[in-house]
Amino acid sequence: MAAFSIGVLSRDEIMAVYPLVREAVPTLDLPSWLRFARQLTGSRRGEQCGIVAASREGRTFPSGLFCYRVENDLRLGRVLVADHFVAVDLLDPGAVVAALVEQLDELAGRLGCTAVRSLVHGGTPDTAESLDAAGHRREDAMLLLKRLRKASHRRGSGHGDFAEGSAAAMG
Repeated sequence: MAAFSIGVLSRDEIMAVYPLVREAVPTLDLPSWLRFARQLTGSRRGEQCGIVAASREGRTFPSGLFCYRVENDLRLGRVLVADHFVAVDLLDPGAVVAALVEQLDELAGRLGCTAVRSLVHGGTPDTAESLDAAGHRREDAMLLLKRLRKASHRRGSGHGDFAEGSAAAMG
């Protein structure tokens, strides 16, 4: 396998990976990415969440990444949840994904997790294949999504308002 340098991004590095993230989420704008990434890289969160990036040895720009967080699962205890896998590499994107997947077990062990839960949103077949090769299996769960109206959030309140009229106006 190709040699990669893998590490957790600092808050100062999140803007540099925006073009990479746009490969996975083409409609993502820069302010939304920065808001999302700052939540993961804040110093108050410690290592409980973050963004792991992989760069080929000798290159400065990452060719892959995933976001992670630690959750407490009722059945499993501490679980590392990995999400938003991105691998863009002209030479071998599969090698990038494999390097990131290998990092999952090491990170989970360091954080005292008993399991790794990976969420794969489309992407390349390499992601699911590499996870499968590393022992990841489908869970007995179904992930469902219901899109709600776009809400605008007031800073500091923690509550959202309907962007398209209030509840009273809706009758």
